[in-house]
Amino acid sequence: MDDDLEDGNVGPYQDKTRTFPSMRSKSYTPLIFQILMRINARVLFLLLLICFGAVFYVGASTSPIIVFVFSICIISFLFSIYLTKWVLAKDEGPPEMAQIADAIRDGAEGFFRTQYGTISKMALLLSLLILGIYLFRNTTPQQESSGLGRSTSAYITVASFLLGALCSGVAGYVGMWVSVRANVRVSSAARRSAREALQVAVRAGGLSAIVVVGMAVVGVAILYSTFYVLLDVDSPGSMKVTDLPLLLVGYGFGASFVALFAQLGGGIYTKAADVGADLVGKVEQGIPEDDPRNPAVIADLVGDNVGDCAARGADLFESIAAEIISAMILGGTMAQQCKIEDPSGFILFPLVVHSFDLVISSVGILSIRSQRESAAKVPVEDPMAILQKGYSITIFLAIITFGLSTRWLLYTEKAPSAWLNFALCGLVGIITAYAFVWITKYYTDYKHEPVRNLALSSSTGHGTNIIAGVSLGLESTALPVLVISASIISAFWLGRTSGLVDESGNPTGGLFGTAVATMGMLSTAAYVLTMDMFGPIADNAGGIVEMSQQPESVREITDLLDAVGNTTKATTKGFAIGSAALASFLLFSAYMDEVASFAHTPFNQVDIAIPEVFVGGLLGSMLIFLFSAWACAAVGRTAQEVVNEVRRQFIERPGIMDYKEKPDYGRCVAIVASASLREMIKPGALAIITPIVVGFLFKLLGHFTGQPLLGAKVVASLLMFATVSGILMALFLNTSGGAWDNAKKYIETGVLGGKGSDCHKAAITGDTVGDPFKDTAGPSLHVLIKLLATITLVMAPIFL
Repeated sequence: MDDDLEDGNVGPYQDKTRTFPSMRSKSYTPLIFQILMRINARVLFLLLLICFGAVFYVGASTSPIIVFVFSICIISFLFSIYLTKWVLAKDEGPPEMAQIADAIRDGAEGFFRTQYGTISKMALLLSLLILGIYLFRNTTPQQESSGLGRSTSAYITVASFLLGALCSGVAGYVGMWVSVRANVRVSSAARRSAREALQVAVRAGGLSAIVVVGMAVVGVAILYSTFYVLLDVDSPGSMKVTDLPLLLVGYGFGASFVALFAQLGGGIYTKAADVGADLVGKVEQGIPEDDPRNPAVIADLVGDNVGDCAARGADLFESIAAEIISAMILGGTMAQQCKIEDPSGFILFPLVVHSFDLVISSVGILSIRSQRESAAKVPVEDPMAILQKGYSITIFLAIITFGLSTRWLLYTEKAPSAWLNFALCGLVGIITAYAFVWITKYYTDYKHEPVRNLALSSSTGHGTNIIAGVSLGLESTALPVLVISASIISAFWLGRTSGLVDESGNPTGGLFGTAVATMGMLSTAAYVLTMDMFGPIADNAGGIVEMSQQPESVREITDLLDAVGNTTKATTKGFAIGSAALASFLLFSAYMDEVASFAHTPFNQVDIAIPEVFVGGLLGSMLIFLFSAWACAAVGRTAQEVVNEVRRQFIERPGIMDYKEKPDYGRCVAIVASASLREMIKPGALAIITPIVVGFLFKLLGHFTGQPLLGAKVVASLLMFATVSGILMALFLNTSGGAWDNAKKYIETGVLGGKGSDCHKAAITGDTVGDPFKDTAGPSLHVLIKLLATITLVMAPIFL
């Protein structure tokens, strides 16, 4: 920023064109895009045609189903390009809005580059460790019979891991790239119409969601078909197609690895800045949220993009990838046990479900249209109601397409009515998803009693607000657990009674039925991710409106969208926890099967009455609590640095409050960026190292005590207890944090004294406590749950 602005040697701040610092150290464009931009357009078009041709050739050599999946994904990518052009065609508003947006974009892109540079180095080191383990591990009978040696298996797993990590990183980049360009366009649209602002935010979130889900599907499909062709699958003396999905586990592990660190680093960044800005600005100085006088406000707005958009894109990407791979493994295993002649339908079914997800979610996104409104001051309709209508359309289409998919791919003459049972399993999953969205909305939306009671508790002080918020979060775990329990049992029963039996006549469809329910739950993932991305974009838009000092009527619109965004973000987290619970159950079953394959002995139960196995369970539960503690402590330490810096600036630059001096926004950005990168390492390393160390140590103990499977059993117990504890802890953290946030928003509407009252200050304290709960520890936990499941699956050989 200019020296005269920095020194305050200018007239009243509000009379000047507002300028904001450039936080970009150098122009940031990912290397791959820099290379593509230098290629001649015709040459690039020719290269794309060749790539598409190669992809379709490999797909056609694998299965017509793969060709169908590729076609849908390409059409969806073209649709996302249309949405991108539509959003970017909107104006950015007056110059002061564009300057703020540029500062936010510079900060987000700079942090993203540094953060993902650190993550990529850790991923390369871990890939070398995986390579070393796989080069010296045992092989399964299936691998020996197919001639798949140790070195080939090692390189395949490492390649899958790196591809999963790369795709997860790209998914995060897409989420960030969209949000930092859409925020200012939503702000500008809010000057004209509430409905137009909503439509811009939804379509911006939608194009990111379509790309993330499409990449997850096409990545697995390309990997599957490439291995199918290169390994000459199903030819005499080679690998069977039912064993092929196990080679994709590394892809899910890579996606989970990147998503965990992206969520941790982004979550620490956004919440440290948010807490620091709120405690000094709103509580001590009594200035509004996102006021341009607050030195931490730019860092707070940057954090919305790197913590909510980029991290959530990577998070949902790995959720879908893990679910697809686990369902493919179980589908192949069941088809093999039942001696189904053509098992490809059972294996590729998850890819088709998510291909239809892209189509139906696109319809849901397009259903939210702008209207010509005579006035922008009063929104004509509740934004949440509009989003719910789009979600209802998506669910209705999901039920239809899911039924068609099961009839197309899961029909077999061995059990002609089995497809109907699996269609009902999918319906169970869809109902489960809707129930999770409704339950989370009930506990976090201020239209309902729980949040209003929480706001009322603020009238008697800070302490009662905290007590009420904690109790609400604890209570909110009950209904989701009951829903998960009912869905797992009913889906397992439907699968078990489908009529599919093994050679001995035993029912075999139970686990696959649960897998199908998980697919049903995630069959609307693209639209749910759209609603999630809508939240931080709307939050950023409100910040830009406040900092550029737009009329109060515009801020009222963005505040309403922001409050709805808090609810949609909370519902997505609940949705992700539910899917994590079901996917982890499937991956746990896949781990048991893999241990049995390597050990050449049945491994279908874990006895927690064995002391060592019980200890493994305790260690798993401890991991969840310790991880959460370290994540929240990281936010607290970083927030202290921000608070001290903001206080220093207010003391040393008294003209800030009178708009005579410019705050040093860049200093706060630098503090949270460096601290979040430093603080994300310890909890992330804990999550990765713990299952490996525990499994290896108990393997050695089992060797000396004559218990050859002790290491594998202890890890299974650790995984089981960590999953259960993690689900409950994540539900508690996410819901209580979201409720605290919206209780504050409810008071800011004017009830209970409104902004600036003692009740409002107590609610701000609750919101501050809830920030690391809902945006750092909570969302990181459901990534951790799936990471533990995939890492134990990949590292299973070293536990034997």
